[in-house]
Amino acid sequence: MPVVDDIDTGGYWAAAALGRLVVRACRNCAVVLHLPQAHCHACGSWDTYWREIAPLGTLYSWTVSHQQLHPAFPAPYTIVLIDLDDAPGAHLVGYLEGAPKLHAGMAFHALFDEVAPGVRLVQWRPAP
Repeated sequence: MPVVDDIDTGGYWAAAALGRLVVRACRNCAVVLHLPQAHCHACGSWDTYWREIAPLGTLYSWTVSHQQLHPAFPAPYTIVLIDLDDAPGAHLVGYLEGAPKLHAGMAFHALFDEVAPGVRLVQWRPAP
């Protein structure tokens, strides 16, 4: 379970609980701060905020696991790395059951999987 009240990532989890996808960004220079942090590594500003983005991305990379490491994840399963359309260079990870046929650059969209009351994980699926 994620730590939903973490000072650096709490805004991400709060938005996900509402079915929204956000990234941390700098108001001063507009750079996306991923991994999220309150301080901008590009310009040094502390004026950062959560910017909502479209829940769309493209497949950057993936790996298929054929070994079950945990009962919640029967093998095979696929871990995907998604490049966010509205925040190029920022990537989010997702889980797919099985070993689907994938190719780099494939369009994906986010789903918000409720794993506990008020807690949603962002997951990714190939776009139709």
